[in-house]
Amino acid sequence: MNDVTLELPAGSALLRRATIEDLPTIIDLLADDPISAARGDSADAGDREAYEAAFAAIDRDPAQRLLVVVDSDGSSDSDGAGTVVATMQLTVIPGLARRGASRLQIEAVRVSSSQRNRGIGAAMMRWAIEDARAAGVPLVQLTSDAARVDAHRFYERLGFEASHVGFKYRILSEKN
Repeated sequence: MNDVTLELPAGSALLRRATIEDLPTIIDLLADDPISAARGDSADAGDREAYEAAFAAIDRDPAQRLLVVVDSDGSSDSDGAGTVVATMQLTVIPGLARRGASRLQIEAVRVSSSQRNRGIGAAMMRWAIEDARAAGVPLVQLTSDAARVDAHRFYERLGFEASHVGFKYRILSEKN
């Protein structure tokens, strides 16, 4: 994927594939979210190995893209490359249903709490939808925790429909 400039209501931001150097900030974005934090995403240094293994698995799978948004408002990290302010994971899932249609699954959308309401999330979602369309993927789907009422309104404003009821089965292990 080539880097993409996302036009925001005021300014722009860069969307690009995440690198291993972005991992600490991505973990912080997950931990900044109360629902994710309650699930164990606490940015604890002891979990770094698990996050690194997950990043490596995502990075080597051609069906996966872990993306970050880098703010271009002039702020930058220590190497001058800009500050990562958002992330999302995209997965293309081939399927037999719907006459063999693939679908794009959007997961782990997070925007830094200090950067919300700037249009970053909407720009990310519009780009993902257009990217799916350009790739011939006819369906974009996502799940959202039932407690995320504001997020549900956000997705509905973008044209998503609450069409299904999702279920999860948690398999307990020593890790979780």
